[in-house]
Amino acid sequence: MSDRNNRRREEGSDGPRWIAVAVLLLLALLVPLLFVWSWQGAAAARLAETEAAESGEEPAVATAAEADEAYCTPQLRQILRRVLTSCGLIGGSGRGCQPVEARSVATMDGADFNALFLPMRERGGIIQFEQASSTLDPSDVQVVDRVFADRRGASYFFVVARASPEGSVEINRELSRARAEGVMAHLTSTFQDPELDQQVGLLWLGEEYAQLDPSFCEWERSGEAGACEPADLNRSAFVAWIDCRL
Repeated sequence: MSDRNNRRREEGSDGPRWIAVAVLLLLALLVPLLFVWSWQGAAAARLAETEAAESGEEPAVATAAEADEAYCTPQLRQILRRVLTSCGLIGGSGRGCQPVEARSVATMDGADFNALFLPMRERGGIIQFEQASSTLDPSDVQVVDRVFADRRGASYFFVVARASPEGSVEINRELSRARAEGVMAHLTSTFQDPELDQQVGLLWLGEEYAQLDPSFCEWERSGEAGACEPADLNRSAFVAWIDCRL
């Protein structure tokens, strides 16, 4: 009787033992497979890096789609889309900013237009020109170069030029255009980036629209630190990278 009971106990203990053995065998099969998959993934990554190095391509960086900022409101995205379309950077066959009627491009008043850019203080700068001048001096160049170098994966660099109210509307419109194009000429000669034409959007507003107010005096600005009267502030070009998904 006791022998039968012992045999039953032994037979009953075989079930858990076989389960444990089966689990160990399964793990023994899976572990090599996992190492192979991991090695293949690493090898593919190394191959891609090698091919990129051989072809002279730069490693992938964050794009604007990945670097979307909190200031990218629906209103700002709408304006960016319209400005970039007007500049030929979206849906166009080449550059050719003609934003003379900036008010109709932005579809909002000047104060609201400027308010959209206030949160970009840490990413932008203001180039303050001498009266009736579109020439960049050394302090202007320093601000442009600092802001342009701080790309952080953004796709579009904006140059928004203005003029103070002295002189005629027509002269100030052309002066603000010359200021925007002066910044572009500096970027082209300094950075020699073949993609600049697809990255830089220019707006020239003259004295007619979106004059800057004293809230922009706190931004990094070229020129004399104390020169922030409305006339000083609007003889200018605002520059900034913008990180918005469009």
